Amino acid sequence: MTRLVLAASAACGAGVAAYLTVVHFRGLAPICLNSGCDIVQRSRYAELAGIPVAAMGAATFVLLLASASVRTAAAIIGAAAVALTGIVFAAYLFYVQLAVLHTVCMWCIASDVLLVMAASAAALRLRPLLQ
Repeated sequence: MTRLVLAASAACGAGVAAYLTVVHFRGLAPICLNSGCDIVQRSRYAELAGIPVAAMGAATFVLLLASASVRTAAAIIGAAAVALTGIVFAAYLFYVQLAVLHTVCMWCIASDVLLVMAASAAALRLRPLLQ
């Protein structure tokens, strides 16, 4: 069941991140209920070292999705490490949205929720290794 939750949440997260990556490269405003998505997408925080944060998110979700099909200890540990790194970075970006940009992007929140779901599943997959 944890592999299914990991795969489903990672696949949905990859879709969200892919959409935001395409929007970024095309210079479009994301479809949004408020102006927050466009503000976040056009901010200097939307890129890190010239790489769109959304593309990094897509890569993270693709790695998590791939890990769901592998049952080796290395893949399980690697997925947990990727997920934890993603959670820490997402928490930083959420802080930036609230404290620096004073707005919230609904796509970012959706991605964060999907990442928490994937990270929870990845963490649960660690349990048998720790016993």
